[in-house]
Amino acid sequence: MARHAPLRWRVAQKLAQQWSPEQIAGWLKRQFPTDPAMQLSHETIYRSLFVQTRGVLKKELMAHLRTKRQLRQAKGGVTWSGVGQIVDTVSIRERPAEAEDRAVPGHWEGDLLCGSNHSYIVTLVERASRFAMLLKVPGSDTASVVAALTKHIGRLPAELRRSLTWDRGHEMAAHKAFTVATDVQVYFCDPRSPWQRGSNENTNGLLRQYFPRGTDLAQFSQAHLNRIALRLNQRPRKTLGFECPADRLNSVLQ
Repeated sequence: MARHAPLRWRVAQKLAQQWSPEQIAGWLKRQFPTDPAMQLSHETIYRSLFVQTRGVLKKELMAHLRTKRQLRQAKGGVTWSGVGQIVDTVSIRERPAEAEDRAVPGHWEGDLLCGSNHSYIVTLVERASRFAMLLKVPGSDTASVVAALTKHIGRLPAELRRSLTWDRGHEMAAHKAFTVATDVQVYFCDPRSPWQRGSNENTNGLLRQYFPRGTDLAQFSQAHLNRIALRLNQRPRKTLGFECPADRLNSVLQ
């Protein structure tokens, strides 16, 4: 990378867009499959960032890494699941097989991303493509959350309105009203099993790069949330073979 300016420029450009070294390495292999000079491993990118004596990449680019540690460490996660009394829930075990194997688009996973001062963002992830949407809500009460979900889900084309999987948080107590308004069935995870909506949990982790813990989420407009969602949807994902969620959604719809 020190000897190849075009490669170095590409890597620096993607780091500035908050792509991870692994995403960059995977994207380069897809973008330049027959040009080994434009390919490198994610470990090489990390070494160039953390070992500054060679001066290959500017130290300032480290600020764009999702984790701001000076040395890489094993990644751990903390999950949160609100608990509420919800009537007439439909278990995730009754969810259609097409949602389970991600064969058909339109099956979503949802949750609340929590901030300081009791602020929240609704996060939605489409299972087939990992396409994400972020919704501004004034609070975590079920009226606010269901109103936002109804408004945004209702705007989607019919082929993207099939089901919604949620944890057992009290914010979905009015799930029946949401289903009546949108014709989208809500399925609930088993108690204390947030891993059953793993795509959403993973996306919430990625979003902490833009909304660190302790951030007051109420300060962000819907337009700002849309910009963050767009940036996330245009980042290549390892689970998609380093294809972008936006491109995958377009291809599955076609």
